[in-house]
Amino acid sequence: MRGPWRGRRRERGAAPDPYEDRAAPGPYEDGAALDPYEDGAAPGPYEDGADPDPYESVPDGDPPPPPPVVEFRGTGLTYPGPPAVRALRPCHFSVRPGEFVTVVGPSGSGKSTFLNVVGLLDAPTEGTYLLDGIDTGRLAEHERAALRGRRIGFVFQSFHLLPHRTAVENVQLAMVYRRVPRAERRERARTALARVGLAHRADALPTRLSGGERQRVAVARALVARPSLLLCDEPTGNLDTATAGEILRLLDELHGEGMTLLVITHDPAVAAHGSRTVSIRDGRLTETVRDREVPA
Repeated sequence: MRGPWRGRRRERGAAPDPYEDRAAPGPYEDGAALDPYEDGAAPGPYEDGADPDPYESVPDGDPPPPPPVVEFRGTGLTYPGPPAVRALRPCHFSVRPGEFVTVVGPSGSGKSTFLNVVGLLDAPTEGTYLLDGIDTGRLAEHERAALRGRRIGFVFQSFHLLPHRTAVENVQLAMVYRRVPRAERRERARTALARVGLAHRADALPTRLSGGERQRVAVARALVARPSLLLCDEPTGNLDTATAGEILRLLDELHGEGMTLLVITHDPAVAAHGSRTVSIRDGRLTETVRDREVPA
């Protein structure tokens, strides 16, 4: 549907309504905005303007094995100076579908930079990063945002819930720009909340929820869009020991159901829940293999 913005950009400072049933038009072909949560692959610099689907079957044979969800090929990031800071040293790293990988390191080790690169918040300055087999370095910024919205579910230490919206409304936000009908959004949000054990708290405001309940809402919000990767940044950092244990059991259950998880933490006890653990220090990734550390 075309709106009154056809052929020109939205006036600076005017925000779209996040609860509107359709995405606002934008500065693309015929004035129609790219839907960042649309189920199809984002347009990109490939033949016919569309990204290849790495899960598409070969016409006359068996489908190829799925590519890694996350794949670094000599990927690194240096922040420009002066002086320049090499925040993530070039490394090779991958996360296969269904894996539960933890990344552990002290403050200042490069965990946030690593998170930003994996989450498509920062672009690497060296090497190649493929997400679900798609070369993210070949995408424009709006295409990266669209890919991030479809393929990655974020869970943060500080929850990032809207305080004046109920739990179910916060979860619905992940589907607003997918053009999911309002009734279906609400149904799927309630289903996601039930999955994390919060069906009875769906209509509560975050200010009426405990820390553990708020983190469960954040997990439900990340899951409802059906991402390829659940990317968690210190998911237990603001929780007491008992509540942290509940969240870790939930993550273990999601892994058991086939979800791909990448959890960044400073806590070795949290890192122990992963099927693989990678350490980061001074921007350098290493993985323990048979009791020895191997550079990534």
